[in-house]
This record gives sequence, C-alpha cells and structure tokens, in this order.
Amino acid sequence: MTDALTARVAGAPVSFGVFEMTPEGADTVTADQLVDTLAETGYTGVDLGPIGYLGRGAELRSRLERGGLELAGGWVQLPFSDDEAFAASLPQLDDALRVFAEAAETGPERLPLPTLADDGSAPRRQAPGRGAEVDPLADEAWARLTGNAQIAADRVRAAGFEPTFHHHAGTFVEDPAEIDRFLAAVDIDLTLDSGHLLIGGGNPVAAVERWGDRINHLHLKDVDRAELARVLAAGGGMREVWSSTSFVAFGEGDIDLAAILDAVRERGFDGWIVVEQDVLNGPGVSITDFLAQRSRDQVVNRQALRAWV
Repeated sequence: MTDALTARVAGAPVSFGVFEMTPEGADTVTADQLVDTLAETGYTGVDLGPIGYLGRGAELRSRLERGGLELAGGWVQLPFSDDEAFAASLPQLDDALRVFAEAAETGPERLPLPTLADDGSAPRRQAPGRGAEVDPLADEAWARLTGNAQIAADRVRAAGFEPTFHHHAGTFVEDPAEIDRFLAAVDIDLTLDSGHLLIGGGNPVAAVERWGDRINHLHLKDVDRAELARVLAAGGGMREVWSSTSFVAFGEGDIDLAAILDAVRERGFDGWIVVEQDVLNGPGVSITDFLAQRSRDQVVNRQALRAWV
C-alpha cells in the first residue's frame, strides 16, 4: 500500500445525472438521496452542483451536516472571451459566492473552491477535442478571456475563497496547449480533470508533471476510450458524450488511476479529490433503477481510492 494522501474525497451531483445539462423537468435523484448515498459510501465532501440543488443557507448547512459532508467546490461557468456577456454574467458569480459563504458559516475544515470555467462556444461543444480546429480563438479574444478570468478570480478572493480554473472539453481552454497559454497569463491555479483532459488530447499523468505546482483541485473520472471514440466518430458533441457510457466507474475504463494518484501524492497534493462520473439519465429510465446503479458505481469509485486516501 502506498503512503496515504492528506487530500479529502468528495462526490458530485454530476455522478447522479444532476448538472447544467440535465433536461428541465427531468426526474432526478433528490438532494437527500444523493447526500445519504455519499455519506453511506465513505465520502467526506460533495460538489455543489446546480445552484439551489442542495439548498441554500440553513437548508444547505443542515443537509451537509446531516451527511457529515463539507462543500468541496462548485461549478461557475462564465463567457470569459466576450466582455459584454461576461459583465452581464457577474451577478451569477456573485450569487454562487453567496452560496459558498452560506455553506462556510459553520467553519468547515476546508473552504470550498469556486470552480471557474469558460463557457466555450456551440461549435466547440459540438466538436469536443477539436476546438482549436473548428473554432480557433483570435489573440484579441484570448486577451479578453484571460483578463476576465483574472477579474473573476480576484472577485472570488475578495469574497474570502481561493479560485480554481477547470479546463473543459467544448470550451476555449480544452487542450494542453490552451491550458499552458491560460496558466501563463493568469494568477489562478488549475482543476485537473482526468476525463476532460483525455478528450482534449492530454495525458493526466503527464499533466501532473507539467502543471503539478499549479493544481489545487482534482476531478477524477474514468473513461471508456472505445465508447468515447465511437460517439465522437459519429459526430457526437458533449451532450452525446454525457448521454453515452463514455464515463464509467473506476476500473472499467482506460484511465491509469494508480499512476495519477501516485503522481499527485509525490507532489504533496492536499486538496479535494472530487470523484465524477458524468452521466445523464435518459428519458423513460426508472429513477429508482438509475439511483441504484449510480450508488453501486460510487461504492466502486470510493473503494478504488482506498489505497491512497
């Protein structure tokens, strides 16, 4: 057994089909069902998911306390390369920061990390992994993207939190070269996402060597590369990837989990490891059966990390 990491392990609503792409009105796993499952499975944190899903204020704090969970972070997607749209989106960021502040009122051991991400574009979302080819970003737009990302990060710090930036398939910060360019221009550390980096043509183990000193948050997911290749070859975009079985339980895909965890341990990583298995429950699927499968997967996922944390 390898030396233990001092990191903490969180689950995420996206592993239960609850995130920004969940269809309006879809039958979903309830917040209490999710919290109970994570608590029973040995997680000590949870990602926020869509604003309001886990509640706000006293309701949010009570739900976290009942499950013995801390808030690990939360997704805030903003249109960084468009000045006008970015300015219009700042109330969204401020609202998210209020929720983080509400969750932190009880003085958790670790503060949550507001997880900033670029909004990308429709062409990029439809061509994950090929963004630089189908919708390249001009230098002027890159300057807007990095400048506005820094403004957002400064706003997060002013609210008392440390920001992190999530590279993401289908956005303007997707492949390793774009991540390099972004990190060189901003004072913001990185959320390394093993699955999205693979879609963007990167290697997660090499990424730890490349950006290890800038990684302050970790999203771990496993990927069935054959299924992902099938979806992309058929012209699928990010919605089709999420609706497929590309993201699988640890050990069922092609991510070298042990090598990633060994690499971050050697770097002394001491943040949140958020386990994600991005899925969308299809129409007509029994939510009871869906929850049962998601719960089984979280048992597998948590057990896979036991040798490290």
